[in-house]
Amino acid sequence: MKHPPHLLPAALALIVAATCQSGSPQARSTSSSAAVRVPVVLELFTSEGCSSCPPADALLARLEEQQPVVGAEIIALEEHVDYWDHQGWTDPFSSGQWTQRQQAYAFGFGDHGIYTPELVVNGRAGFLGSYAGHAYKVIVGAIAQSRTDITLSLRKSEKREHERLSVEVGKLQGAEPDDIAEVWLAITETALHSAVTGGENAGQDLHHAPVLRWLHKVGSTDRIATPSFTGESDIKLDSAWNRKNLRVVAFVQERHSRHILGAAVMRLEPSPVDSQTQPIAGP
Repeated sequence: MKHPPHLLPAALALIVAATCQSGSPQARSTSSSAAVRVPVVLELFTSEGCSSCPPADALLARLEEQQPVVGAEIIALEEHVDYWDHQGWTDPFSSGQWTQRQQAYAFGFGDHGIYTPELVVNGRAGFLGSYAGHAYKVIVGAIAQSRTDITLSLRKSEKREHERLSVEVGKLQGAEPDDIAEVWLAITETALHSAVTGGENAGQDLHHAPVLRWLHKVGSTDRIATPSFTGESDIKLDSAWNRKNLRVVAFVQERHSRHILGAAVMRLEPSPVDSQTQPIAGP
């Protein structure tokens, strides 16, 4: 575990569970009546400048690719922080926005400072990102949490290099009575890697799980309405992104508790056809 070079280490007590789930990467039913996989959002705060991070990156990639936890649809967001960028290597995927997001989690958890690699599951638990046993245990626990359904679809945009996304959020489930549940859209990109020439990982070719490229709040839900949110968002795709490797993630997150109440994920490829929508992902 690596704390930011400019901060004093903070105490972190972790209980590592050795219990792991095995099973097919295919969707499995958590009940006998329907085959449902519950979306579980895994956010890994990492950096190419941190020598402790590659094992956590590899773990997140395996979880996302193999989907080994029965009943869970693992949605991976690899968020590269920028506080390692002055230690001999500037991470090309780093952003101060992801550092701020990690700081918000640290404030909410209240028991430690920021460090890498940190894995946060559904905004509710943060721990050392390379602890596979603990990750499995927390993911299994997340399956039982109340979830809010999200419908995500892709529509034809009139603007070149733009995508128009439609989001519908069902009735809020598991929400705190005095909190505000916000709707977020994210773009991730797979198959990214770097030949690192400086810092703690000099000489390594680092490969990544889906890297968070873009994140934007699109609105807030109405807790008494069904659906609790409907809206469309027009997104301009960066020319540096490889479209065939892009995915859209929608999730609902409470502003204060930071709990993620529901999520859905969808590939952008193939290109949308006019007047048609892509298959819906999510519960």
